[in-house]
Amino acid sequence: MWIETLIALRFLREGRAQTTMIVSGIAVGVAVIVFIIALITGLQDNIIERTLGTQAHIRVLPPKEVNHRVTAPPGTVQLLLEDKRPQRLRSIINWQQVQTTLDALSGVRAVSPSVSGPGFARKGDAVVSVEILGIDPDRYRRIIPLDKAITSGQLRVAAGDVVIGQLLADDLGLRVGDKLRLQGVAGRNSTLNVAGVFSLGVRDVDQRFVYLGMQPAQSLLDLAGGVTVIEVTVNDIFAAEGVAQRIAALLALRADSWTQTNAQLMNALRSQTLSTVLISVFVAISVAFGIASVLSVSVQQRTREIGILRAMGTRRQQMLRVFLLQGAVLGFGGSLLGALSGYGLVWVFNVFGPGLFYIPVAPVLVPAAMALATLTGMAAAVAPARRAAWLAPVEAIRHV
Repeated sequence: MWIETLIALRFLREGRAQTTMIVSGIAVGVAVIVFIIALITGLQDNIIERTLGTQAHIRVLPPKEVNHRVTAPPGTVQLLLEDKRPQRLRSIINWQQVQTTLDALSGVRAVSPSVSGPGFARKGDAVVSVEILGIDPDRYRRIIPLDKAITSGQLRVAAGDVVIGQLLADDLGLRVGDKLRLQGVAGRNSTLNVAGVFSLGVRDVDQRFVYLGMQPAQSLLDLAGGVTVIEVTVNDIFAAEGVAQRIAALLALRADSWTQTNAQLMNALRSQTLSTVLISVFVAISVAFGIASVLSVSVQQRTREIGILRAMGTRRQQMLRVFLLQGAVLGFGGSLLGALSGYGLVWVFNVFGPGLFYIPVAPVLVPAAMALATLTGMAAAVAPARRAAWLAPVEAIRHV
């Protein structure tokens, strides 16, 4: 193997111009792969973080109410005009047992019951439609980091305290320490103290959500002791749909995953992933054609040398390995330069770019790109290597 390596390196040195050009081309291709994959990955992570930063991965809800039809007697034809049953605010039956079951379910990271429903916030003559949410703060902050989003005051939802969004506070002219009057269903009212103001960066949430304790919310929504939703986060966000299906089958409840409620987002992520794969494939193909063309020319130019080496006793397998090694060296050298260039492009984007999001570089990305380029180089060298290995020594020496 040592002899084959020396011959391969000598051939590459003698064709410095060709070697430099193909290594530069491979470097450009690998740099594009590293930068594009890192860019798309960073963009997807940023989109998912912004989307799931204000919602759970799975929402467990009570089953929908349906009409119960009277069965028609045998032998009769029943014509039915049915209006769907309106859905009222209901609690999850035996929600404590459901919570315990979800806590023990594999793949589940956090579980938080809450009671939510529509209401009105009043201050003076101003009235705003809001979403009332009663939460257990210790559990809820594991679903949504509400404590990190507090801009003033603190996350305190004990009896008599409430936390509201920044935009809602601006609309009603409220600040920490002011009084807020909430009205729930059936005319139930409560006057609460604003203990904190938060900003999650989502307009609808910051303008409508009002967080308070479980018991005050249950009283306002006329759901004594009940919860309307149990929110769940999972270890693998892309496995949320499978976990939701397991929950629905196990508990006979509705379980909506974030992939269902964000179908357009999932389509966009799949399209981005597909475009990244296509870019990588076409770059690899262009690299393969470049290496194959350079080595084919090299075989043509060195036909006499190959014939002499064959006449001196070089076996076909050895000659085959010479050109395979050339392909591997070209692929590895170009990929090394390309990886460094890709890192440089990512650094420039993170430091001097628009600052919309940060691009991380996965530890496996660079080795994978280099391995792809090296294997592509070896694969592209197969045809020229076979041609060189099967040259007849006498005919090759006669070649002019």
